[in-house]
Amino acid sequence: MTFKQKLHNVRAFAFDVDGVFSNLLFLSPHGELMRTMNVKDGFALQYALRDGYQVAIISGADSESVRTRFRILGVEAIYMKSSDKIHDFRDFLSRFHIEASQVLYMGDDLPDIEVMQEAGVATCPSDAAVEIRALADYISPHPACGGCVRDVIEQTLRLQGRWNLPGTHHW
Repeated sequence: MTFKQKLHNVRAFAFDVDGVFSNLLFLSPHGELMRTMNVKDGFALQYALRDGYQVAIISGADSESVRTRFRILGVEAIYMKSSDKIHDFRDFLSRFHIEASQVLYMGDDLPDIEVMQEAGVATCPSDAAVEIRALADYISPHPACGGCVRDVIEQTLRLQGRWNLPGTHHW
């Protein structure tokens, strides 16, 4: 089945954070890691949530600012400090009664391999690790923090006829 054909089955999205939503880490004077994120990625994520898609954030990091960012966007399933991403991915599936074949996952490095192998659609940013690019059904032309999340969400919703509908421009 092709990437576009697989998108017809997507009912949920799951994402890693560092290397997908963010690509640079800054150390504050107080020792906190700070990240930059793309606002268009955030818009697309919020748009999908408002349209009824489930979303999971599965990250090895433990950051209150990241947790806050995704809560503000409306994400309920936030797995931080994930040392076993496949375990958290399966918890997400169980919690929201979703089949793995219905999930588009985007990861960028070795800790994402097992989830990419189990998810229905495996995707990655253009600057993902070589092993991840080899597993991906789709490699976004956009790098981490450069619109790769918006790319896969928008493609999915457009294909399903759910992007840019009347009445969806208001927040």
